[in-house]
Amino acid sequence: MQIIQILWERRAFFMTCLLEHIRISLTAVVCAGVLGIALGVFISGHKKLAGAVLGVINVIYTIPSISLLGFLIPFTGIGNKTAIIALTVYGLLPIVRNTYTGLTNVDAGILEVAQGLGSDGRQILSGIRFPLALPVIISGFRNMVVMIIAMGGIASFIGAGGLGAAIYRGITTYNMTLTAAGSLLIALLAIFSDWLLARVQKAVNRRYGIE
Repeated sequence: MQIIQILWERRAFFMTCLLEHIRISLTAVVCAGVLGIALGVFISGHKKLAGAVLGVINVIYTIPSISLLGFLIPFTGIGNKTAIIALTVYGLLPIVRNTYTGLTNVDAGILEVAQGLGSDGRQILSGIRFPLALPVIISGFRNMVVMIIAMGGIASFIGAGGLGAAIYRGITTYNMTLTAAGSLLIALLAIFSDWLLARVQKAVNRRYGIE
């Protein structure tokens, strides 16, 4: 099969691209995860702002990725930095939405009992609301990771590294096998990441007795 053959013959190139793709994606995942969870926690405590914040993020999410990358280039230049910023922005929606949903849907009876026992807001958030919302948050995190890995392939069009470089090189040289090989590796990386996080989510669900 031609794809397997090119992967073997140019394994050094593909390995370099794969490691760079992982680095870019992981950086964006960490940034989006930290910002998204913090923002989700904030709007869960300020529900009047929730609609506006989620609305703004939804609007940003509808902007084509190429357009966003083009908009950022005058400010951050070309390369990995711009790609990471764009991927972070796109990764915010699922993690913010799921964090907010998870925290606001905790059983009110449990919260009343905790308040009756003298727990303050911070203790309730860290000891009750966040742990119970964790399965929902992880679900959003899974969606975010898969999306960032998949969209990372576009980063090569602004001079960033990653497996998108193989796709871009294949397109410009009319080498469809090279393009397919790069696309296949991105898909396999996304599938593996989702599988790994699914196991984490299952362990968390088991920890809190959720089927």
